[in-house]
Amino acid sequence: MSDCNFSIPFSGDAESILAKAKAAVEGQSGNFAGDANSGSFEVSVFANLIKGNYQVEGNLLKLAITGKPFLVPCSTIEIFLKSKIS
Repeated sequence: MSDCNFSIPFSGDAESILAKAKAAVEGQSGNFAGDANSGSFEVSVFANLIKGNYQVEGNLLKLAITGKPFLVPCSTIEIFLKSKIS
């Protein structure tokens, strides 16, 4: 079961949006694994570990956060991720 679920619409191909996501995660010394269809990530944001997975469906990047600090709301994670990859 995931802690948070949200989707980010994108234009263009999945490889482009995933390249941005990978760069954002690895830029924070995180791990990003997967392909143009699905994968997982783990990143430390403001000294808090956030884990999740993704799935691409058409022009929609679906994210499921599977681990996050209790005090960090899903909306904060969503805003942060959207700012990095949109």
